[in-house]
Amino acid sequence: MKTKVCTTSVCQQKTDCLLIGVFEDDFSLPLLKELDKHLEGGLSQARRSGEFSGKTSESLLLHTAGRLPAARVLLVGLGKRDACRTDQLRQAAAQGVNQLNKTRLQSLATTLVLAELPGTTAADRGRAVAEGILLAGYRFDKYRTDDERRPEQLPETILLLMTSREEQEAVDREIVGARHTLRGVSLARDLVNEPGNIKSPSFLADQARRIAEETGITCQIMDRKALQGEGMGALLGVAQGSEREPCLITLEYSGGADDQPPVALVGKGVVFDSGGISIKPAEKMEEMKMDMAGAAAVLGTMLAAALLELPVNLIGVVPAVENMPSGSAIRPGDILTSLSGQTIEVINTDAEGRLILADALTYVQRRQPQLIIDLATLTGACIIALGHHASAVLGNDEGLIESLRKAGEDCGERVWPLPLWDDYFEQIKSNVADVKNTGGRPAGTITAAAFLKKFVQETRWAHLDIAGTAWREKATPEGPAGGSGVGVRLLITFLKQLAATE
Repeated sequence: MKTKVCTTSVCQQKTDCLLIGVFEDDFSLPLLKELDKHLEGGLSQARRSGEFSGKTSESLLLHTAGRLPAARVLLVGLGKRDACRTDQLRQAAAQGVNQLNKTRLQSLATTLVLAELPGTTAADRGRAVAEGILLAGYRFDKYRTDDERRPEQLPETILLLMTSREEQEAVDREIVGARHTLRGVSLARDLVNEPGNIKSPSFLADQARRIAEETGITCQIMDRKALQGEGMGALLGVAQGSEREPCLITLEYSGGADDQPPVALVGKGVVFDSGGISIKPAEKMEEMKMDMAGAAAVLGTMLAAALLELPVNLIGVVPAVENMPSGSAIRPGDILTSLSGQTIEVINTDAEGRLILADALTYVQRRQPQLIIDLATLTGACIIALGHHASAVLGNDEGLIESLRKAGEDCGERVWPLPLWDDYFEQIKSNVADVKNTGGRPAGTITAAAFLKKFVQETRWAHLDIAGTAWREKATPEGPAGGSGVGVRLLITFLKQLAATE
């Protein structure tokens, strides 16, 4: 699929389909009037009949019957003009591409970049539209061998129509940037969607090596022996029930000044989570192949940052394990000694993600990063609190939390803050160790973050619980059911904004 920018008269563009965004109850634009004239009042008729008003997610496909060079016109609603943001453009682009997938069209042209929104540039709008198109184009069908492997066919050429040549170069750059970012998103989705029989800790390590080989960033893999030598007792405790060897993956990208402290990204890499001895219910356990979505986000972000040549220094750390029940697995009541030296009473072996993150957080602080962001499918309680519409963010620095919230609003991967008051630490006090790994059902997302905070010293730190956003039960315009790749676009947006302030 080729995405290009073209400066031309919209109604003179030859294409299989012309995709046009329409604001709700706003049909006064000269372009819409001209289209309606060419279509002999077809748009006005659809409006009068209530078939199409421009509300969000509405669409209307019209065949031009030779009255325009475009064979079809697809109108997609953008909602109220004063409430429309680039996120709506992204969703409209994805919706349009998805609606046309099954028609096997060869070409598509869209005017969505021309939808002027307050506080945005053509480049902003071009990036959002390109992201929507690319997100909609993702499929994970490598294991399908039947004739239905790829029922949809994306258009070979997609044109982003503009009227100003001065802005075309900036939009072209954003399309290239969107492609690099979506490489990272697609990698994250692929890794989450891989089945458990393929996706071992060593499989993740191999993906990290491939990223390093492609981009030139450095990669280090610590095996079991090295982890034992370091004293990562919490990580090793989780791993001891599985025959698969654990590892700690570290990727380093140097795009900033030599004296610039790095940003550290830490991703939970539980390649399959059975719950261990505290075993999960059988229903939907197959989805627990996605319990490494935090790791996938970190690996995808490292790839995208290197391709984009962001002017920052990054360290990506992934503790990779499998959580299985066996004769050698940790038991409820066991006490582990973490890399920090703090002891942990294991109350529930299904609260394993925070154990491996504890050692990873301690480890990465040795590099004296300017800040740490960890991502993890950590708690089911997060889904109860926020559903599948936003990730939770908690941490020890309000400025960092607000920056992540703003980045989420800008890119469409929303996050919402939860409190981390001292009161919650009472729930994770242990009678026999320094801390216990769960505080029970009340405020489960918060007490999990409180546990992690025990292993962060003075460094600015934010924790993203992506349990509700990393996996889609059903397809959306921006992608099929399965791994969403959440976190990559959020982190890239955050890193760009951070670089702009330094």
